[in-house]
Amino acid sequence: MKHITIIIDKYKKQVEQIEQSNLRNLTVLNDGLILSIDTLNQLRKQLRSTDCFKNQEEEIHFFKVGKPFINSRIKFFSKVRRFISEKPTAGISKQIDYVSDMIDKLEKHKMRNLEFFQYTRHCNTSLDHIYFVRGNDKLDFPVDTSHYFTDPEFSTSHDNLAAQVISYDLLSNYYQLELKSLRKQNENIIIEEISPAILNGLSWTASKTDLVELIYALHSSRAIRNGQAEISKIAEVCATLFDINLNNFYKTYAEIKNREKDTTKFLDLLKISLEKRIDLDNAK
Repeated sequence: MKHITIIIDKYKKQVEQIEQSNLRNLTVLNDGLILSIDTLNQLRKQLRSTDCFKNQEEEIHFFKVGKPFINSRIKFFSKVRRFISEKPTAGISKQIDYVSDMIDKLEKHKMRNLEFFQYTRHCNTSLDHIYFVRGNDKLDFPVDTSHYFTDPEFSTSHDNLAAQVISYDLLSNYYQLELKSLRKQNENIIIEEISPAILNGLSWTASKTDLVELIYALHSSRAIRNGQAEISKIAEVCATLFDINLNNFYKTYAEIKNREKDTTKFLDLLKISLEKRIDLDNAK
């Protein structure tokens, strides 16, 4: 087990550097894929050359943790490489739909193996001696049988599924970051498109504190997206719309809360101003 541990530890250091670099770059993804495949082959040869496991506990740990850590990266790098190659190159909306579809497919795959996902997520160990020991294939429920056709000496009934659980997390995180980035790009495009027609000349002439008071009132009243919109997003939109710096608006809100009187001073002014206007209009 010592030689196996050395190989895995070396791999973890190398793959960490790759994962922290640009994972939108196909060359980087290829490097990660080649490294992962080469490392898995090293482990395969090491396992065949010597009796690596002193006991069943070591065998379980390797096929439950060690091998899936590397195999999950093979799945991750190869799927991200395909994802980038097939992603639409034109139209942010189409790209958003594409990424959303990939997330849905990932979730459906998870649901097909939900029982094992839950077993892994809950750190269950009751079936480890069946799932992660070689030769235990006589199970009365569906399992991954690909190892029959690859290398039964280097596989168990569930080590590939364990790798899929890890790759699910890696891919899910990757897709969610991509989706967040695309949505932000889309918002910026929309803002740029409407800026010439609408935003020019709409500078906020009341105080910054007044605007923060209004933002918190809108959020508290659940007037925007039934209260599901993040207050930071509302503040960002208002800052762009009214060309005002709202940095550290949380501190401004704290100052509003600490007022000794007239906590809702600006909102009260709005109410009074509107009532006066209504009265004047009705008097005409």
